[in-house]
Amino acid sequence: MKSLDCCRISGALLIYRRWQTRFRVAESEMTKETARYILITGAAGSGTTTLADALAKELSTTHLEADDFLWLPSNPPYQHLADKTQRGERLLQEMRAHGRAVVAGSVMGWGQPLENEFDLVVFLYLPVELRLERLKRREAKRFGQAKPEFLAWAAQYDEGGVPGRSLARHQEWLSVLTCAVLKLEGDMSVTDRVRQILDAVDGLNHTPSVM
Repeated sequence: MKSLDCCRISGALLIYRRWQTRFRVAESEMTKETARYILITGAAGSGTTTLADALAKELSTTHLEADDFLWLPSNPPYQHLADKTQRGERLLQEMRAHGRAVVAGSVMGWGQPLENEFDLVVFLYLPVELRLERLKRREAKRFGQAKPEFLAWAAQYDEGGVPGRSLARHQEWLSVLTCAVLKLEGDMSVTDRVRQILDAVDGLNHTPSVM
């Protein structure tokens, strides 16, 4: 009897594991179909690139950086801005060429054809002190040190005292998007952020919403 019971248990476990594997595959395919294009946006230093990279790996898709289309190639980088219309067209072409993509960065004002292509926009918000700490470490690793003018520009995001990205402009832009919007606030781990995005994707539809 013990041998028979063991066989029954083993068989049940095998069936459960096969069902679990099929469910995961089905869930993954559903995610890919319902969220072809996801944008991760927020202030400089909020973690958009790190999160986009992790999410793209989770979804087995392409990670694109808006900054690669915002700036013209140069050495050192980030010297000359690309034409606003062209940057939106180029990014949209690249997204469609891949079929699915996770984009990191800000695309405000890049044109409705691009902005309307996203199925989900994820907005990250972190306190300014934490963002500046991250930016100092990042810039030091990339370029040896962080430029004071760049840190000053990043620091004013919440107040919005200069042209470009600001909290007020981002919130206004998010309010008129035609896709779903997920707002993630606070210093969460990348794993937690990815999980929340995947949960949001499960309930995606094509009506404007804020989660």
